[in-house]
Amino acid sequence: MKKKSLFRAISVGVAAALSAGALMMFAGCSSNNPEIRITYSFNGKDYEVDYRLSRSDAPNTVQHFIELADAGFYDGLIVHDYQNYRMYSGGYRLVDGELEEVNYLETVRALEAEQDITFTQSVWADAACTEGLYSVYGEFTSNGVEQQYGKELSATRGALVMYYTDKGNFNGDVYVKRADGGADNDGQEVQSVGYEYNSATSLFYTFTGENDTDASNYCVFGMAINYEEQMENGLLAAITEYEKTLSDDATFTETQSNVRLNQYDYFEEVSKGDLTADFETPMTMPIIIKSVVVTKY
Repeated sequence: MKKKSLFRAISVGVAAALSAGALMMFAGCSSNNPEIRITYSFNGKDYEVDYRLSRSDAPNTVQHFIELADAGFYDGLIVHDYQNYRMYSGGYRLVDGELEEVNYLETVRALEAEQDITFTQSVWADAACTEGLYSVYGEFTSNGVEQQYGKELSATRGALVMYYTDKGNFNGDVYVKRADGGADNDGQEVQSVGYEYNSATSLFYTFTGENDTDASNYCVFGMAINYEEQMENGLLAAITEYEKTLSDDATFTETQSNVRLNQYDYFEEVSKGDLTADFETPMTMPIIIKSVVVTKY
C-alpha cells in the first residue's frame, strides 16, 4: 500500500511556559500514568488492547483523550485507514456501507449538552479566549516542546499517537493562554501560534512498526502495555488469518480515493478547501472501536 503524507512541516514556536503550565495544570491528578483499554471488534470477536498514557510527555493531549473517551466519543468509530505500520482511527464511521467523517465540533458540543460536561479547552480562535476550538496544541518537537519535560515515550511499536490533518495554505493563528501570565512574553497573557500544529481533535493511530521517523510532527501520548500478546498475537493475528481466507482477487482493504479532509473544520478557509487523501479502509470486514474505557485515572 502506498503511504500517504498526512502532515506538512511548518515552522511554529511554542514557548516553554506552555508546557510548564500544562504540567502544573495536572499536578493534582491521581496518576501520572493513566491507563485506557480500547476494545476492537473484528470478524465477530472482541480484542482488548491496554495502553499506558503519559501526562509527563503530553498532559493536555492525555486529558483531552480521556475526556473524549469518558464521553463515549470514540464508541462505534472505525479504523478508517489500515496502512503499513499504522492503524488510523478516531474520525470516521461506516454508514450504510459508506465511509462518513464525524462532524467533530458538532459532536463534542452535543456531548457537552447531553451529558452536562465541559471539555477542557487549550486552543481558542480569538485572543480573548472566548471561542474554544476543542482542539489541542501539539505537544511535539516541531511545535517547540521537545525539551520541556522528561520524555517517557518514543515513537516505536505500540505507540499511541494523536495526529492532525494537513491544513493546506491556511496560515491563520489560534491562541493559547500562557501559564506565566505574560511575564516572559512582553506582558501578553495570550500567545498566538499557528493553527495546523495546534489543530488535533480526535484522530489517533497505533504505530505497528519498529520506529516512526515522523514523530517530530505529532504527539506520542501512550504506549501499548502488552503489545505482543494483545495486538500482535491478538487483533493483528486475527486480521492476518482473515486475509488468508480471501480469494486471490479479493483484498482486505478497499481504496477510498480522494476522501475530502477537514470538511467540518472551524475555519471556513479550511473547511471549504480541496485537500483530499486516499484511505485503505477495511469495508467488508471493518475494524470497529467498540469502546475506549479509562481503567486508571
